[in-house]
Amino acid sequence: MQVLTFSSDERRAVGIAGGNETMKNDAIGVFDSGMGGLTTVKELHAILPHENIIYFGDTARIPYGSRSPETILRYAREDVAFLQKHAVKMIIAACGTVSSVVGDSPFVTDLPFTGVVLPAAETACAATRNGKIGIIGTSATIKSGSYEKAIHSSLPDAVVTAQACPLFVHLVENGYTDFHNPVTRLVAEEYLEPVRKAGVDTLILGCTHYPVIREIIADIMGADVTLISPGAEAAKFARKCLTEQNLLTDSDAVGENTYYVSDSPEMFMENAGNFLGENVAGKVFHTSLQI
Repeated sequence: MQVLTFSSDERRAVGIAGGNETMKNDAIGVFDSGMGGLTTVKELHAILPHENIIYFGDTARIPYGSRSPETILRYAREDVAFLQKHAVKMIIAACGTVSSVVGDSPFVTDLPFTGVVLPAAETACAATRNGKIGIIGTSATIKSGSYEKAIHSSLPDAVVTAQACPLFVHLVENGYTDFHNPVTRLVAEEYLEPVRKAGVDTLILGCTHYPVIREIIADIMGADVTLISPGAEAAKFARKCLTEQNLLTDSDAVGENTYYVSDSPEMFMENAGNFLGENVAGKVFHTSLQI
């Protein structure tokens, strides 16, 4: 499982061994290239309702999926640096592209950290019945082969079918998410055809944008195919990690979510409801990302 934690010296320095009382009520930091990571925020809030969450969406530079690995790593470092300027106790890379391309690179060394690839891959391996697992994701995610590596480390004989679906991010970001939307359905049918023909019984939605069109994907793939949401699995892993490190908040109040974006807050607020199912007016702020 990908989690980068404190060294023993760092633990002694900040008092984390056994749990740091001052850090318990710090927020969980989450970042993504755009809005897809909000699916992770939604899951986090559902299972950890008392935790505060700080979200950064790099909406000015979306999509990451078409960038070079070097550029993606640079963007990820900048995103993490922004979150570290705030009081956060854990960071989640709620971006399939970052998680795939960066992998185990230790660019977060002073806080618990996880991406979305390994939690989702382990869940898929446990869920499959016939050993055939499908992956859909951005071009960068698919080219990286990260999910295949993670799956085969847990289930060496698994047959993996991977399919890039680059248009899905644009469709979701622009609100083409209705179950009956003819454009999204046409694109999805074309993308999913080779995966469906491969006979997979488990499909990883390898980009945190994709759960927003989960109903369309499920309808095309059929009721016998289990869909795995990396954002949801990362949220479960975060709960496990914070529990083990005694970093769960001791507050009984409902947690507050704060959102930062590198482009227009108004555009973000217009579409955030598609991901969160709630109004985020007054909670979204622009940042120039000056690190």
